[in-house]
Amino acid sequence: MVSVRSKEQEAAEDVFFGQVVMIWARWFLIAAGAVLVLWTAESDTDRVIGILPVLGLMGVNFFLHGRYLMEKPGNKALIAAASMIDVAIITVVVMFVSDDKGLSSPFFIMYYPVLLAFAFVMPRKATLVYTAAVVGAYAAAAIVGNTLADATPVLDVGSGKTLLTRVITLAAMGGLASFYWRIQRGRRRVSMGESTETQQEPAVS
Repeated sequence: MVSVRSKEQEAAEDVFFGQVVMIWARWFLIAAGAVLVLWTAESDTDRVIGILPVLGLMGVNFFLHGRYLMEKPGNKALIAAASMIDVAIITVVVMFVSDDKGLSSPFFIMYYPVLLAFAFVMPRKATLVYTAAVVGAYAAAAIVGNTLADATPVLDVGSGKTLLTRVITLAAMGGLASFYWRIQRGRRRVSMGESTETQQEPAVS
């Protein structure tokens, strides 16, 4: 007999089995961030300041990965909180770290794997909120970072186009990943339905 799972049970399973994607995405993000810091830093002071946010991400991921390996994975609220910490750390890096701040910061690319992993795992409504938070955080970081660096105003034609392009790609990534999540959920339900019908079909003698 095949049990019928509720939407709540399906969502819990998505978080349980999918959070490993977020954990490994964060490890790749940490590795990429460390490389960027070491590559772009011009002094030992810049390296120390730049590596501190990376260490923060490592601390969060060690905690989540350790819980997962001990078969005590985080729930939806914990994962959402950790993901918001990711965004906060990346935003601080884009806004303040290194001489290239705001739109000139190469660290904005770190938003993409975090957003993609979240959208693959979490429900669509949560992804919508998270995508909006990421877009808003980057827009604020770009404007404030450019102001702090005394760079070209972010709202001029060239800078505005760059910011708009990156905002659109971030929003599109969240939307497409969420759409893919919905397709996979639908396929799984169809597969489970077909499996149930097959098992209930009487054998022909």
